[in-house]
Amino acid sequence: MMVPAVLLVLGVLTALVAPSLLARADWTDREPVVALWVWQCVVAAVLLCFGLSMVLSASAAWSAVRGRVFAGAPHGVADAYALGEGGTWAAGTALVLALGGLWTAAMLTGEVLRARAGRRHRRAELRERAPLLPGERPAAGDLVILEAPRPDAWWLAGTDPRLVVSTGALRRLKGRQLDAVLAHEQGHATARHDWLLHCAGALAGGFPQVPVFAAFRAEMHRLVELAADDVASRRFGRLTVALALVELNEDKGVFGPGAAPQSHVPERVRRLLAAQPRLTAFRRLRLTAAAALVPAVPLLVAFAPGLSALG
Repeated sequence: MMVPAVLLVLGVLTALVAPSLLARADWTDREPVVALWVWQCVVAAVLLCFGLSMVLSASAAWSAVRGRVFAGAPHGVADAYALGEGGTWAAGTALVLALGGLWTAAMLTGEVLRARAGRRHRRAELRERAPLLPGERPAAGDLVILEAPRPDAWWLAGTDPRLVVSTGALRRLKGRQLDAVLAHEQGHATARHDWLLHCAGALAGGFPQVPVFAAFRAEMHRLVELAADDVASRRFGRLTVALALVELNEDKGVFGPGAAPQSHVPERVRRLLAAQPRLTAFRRLRLTAAAALVPAVPLLVAFAPGLSALG
């Protein structure tokens, strides 16, 4: 019965310690794509810890579950876990973790449904404000010009995606700045950042007191913007992207002393103008490989007794 407890403790420690460790890292702004990967691996490790602990706790509490979990295992593997000693503690742990899993699924479903409803509403509003011409057929990825004085541009995701740019943005952006904004939004679409934000929002909304999930949502909103900025700057230059950000946002009050604390635009502009060098390819590879090993730790803990029995 030690393995479920070890997995549970490991998951709790990861959820508590990982956000502070990543917050102290000095490379995340220089390599946002690698940082996104690291965060996903950390969250996957936490979920794996709790999921595996739930399965093994349920196996310790109920023989029917144990029979299904170890149905195809060789002789001696189930005995190596000593699951017959769980009792009430194992049943309670399994039920609590199972409820947490159901709540996570419910929150993710709600997040997806809300996103779909929001897209339908925005799409209907877009059809009303920018109707198709007679005989015109929409195509995925079309650029839609929206009559609006406020400079803005966004990617409308979904089965029929659209790239929307306001006339205010067309008047404000100069030269290749518009191309840089379009490349930024296309970077979001290519990397499917909307799905990443939905998952982060569901976890943080379902478990607001868990530090790793709250930090995961906050960092995803920041890092996806940095990653899309890098996509645009590689094509059009950092200065062009920074000037485009200023032109789009200078009337929104994000640069003044009363700017909203969740606004990352000034930080993005400073980062682009600072033009810090990227990490070396070897260090990026090392960070990527190390992050991939994080979810492997709970798997190793869970399968170690069985592998030892086979050995």
